[in-house]
Amino acid sequence: MASAPKTSGSHRVVLAALAGNLAIAATKFVAAFLTGSSAMLTEAIHSSVDTGNQGLLLLGLARASRPPSQTHPFGYGMELYFWSFVVALLIFALGGAVSVYQGVHKILAPEPIDQAWINFLVIGLAAVFEGGSFLVAWREFKTVRGDTPFFRALKGSKDPSIFAVLLEDGAALLGLVLAALGVAGSAAGLAWADGAASAAIGVLLILVAIFLANETRSLLTGEAASPRIVENVRKVLAADPRVETVTEVLSMHLGPSEILLGVTLDFQDQLTAVEIEDAADDFHALIQGVDRRITRVFVRSGRARAAYARSGPNT
Repeated sequence: MASAPKTSGSHRVVLAALAGNLAIAATKFVAAFLTGSSAMLTEAIHSSVDTGNQGLLLLGLARASRPPSQTHPFGYGMELYFWSFVVALLIFALGGAVSVYQGVHKILAPEPIDQAWINFLVIGLAAVFEGGSFLVAWREFKTVRGDTPFFRALKGSKDPSIFAVLLEDGAALLGLVLAALGVAGSAAGLAWADGAASAAIGVLLILVAIFLANETRSLLTGEAASPRIVENVRKVLAADPRVETVTEVLSMHLGPSEILLGVTLDFQDQLTAVEIEDAADDFHALIQGVDRRITRVFVRSGRARAAYARSGPNT
């Protein structure tokens, strides 16, 4: 059977976010209760949702790491995509929608904020914790993205346990800035500012949720490996003298660290059946050399209509 996906970096990112958000949520709820700040209550809800999200991502990582079985011969890697999609729905419903509702309510019926300094203190502490969690996710993301530009790497990432935390923590830091502006405006006499900040935070969370939902939807429905990987596989096969034509290279992500690859090609006419079998074995090693995440390879001869299936080294 193929080896389980390597998720140590993902676990580290999610655990750091879970610890930070749990402490921050409790602190924000206390501050919101003491001061009556709508923006702070929104931030407390935001951190609570994030805490629950990290728990779901940990559940997804645990279930995705299970070995293949008779009912799931290619493993359970795609379970992480399912739980990440659930996270996106929670961010939208419990984070974004509730925050917008709370903000609009406070704009229409503003209330003064008492002891604004408590909110600023909590915001400062939360920024430290959120910043630490963000740095953990950022470092892990940098090791994956290499020299690829940020937004391209973000859209091209196949590990939602990393990019979901990165986006959540980034949104949380920006949300803290908005909350600080709302508290400052309300303390200065602009009673609507606190509610406006709450609504703005909600809109921010909705945008993050839409992005996450779209990315995980694509992965759940069988997203292919990156064009670079597919093209490199095509090149190494076309360069082999035993291959006449590479007809097609099909791929699908079975999880963040597992790619299924199917190749249809025409061998040179003079090759015997034994030589074709030897070539199929060689091509498996060649293809795996393109990207270590390619764990299962199917090579099909277009002319002979023969299929050769090979899986990873631990299968």
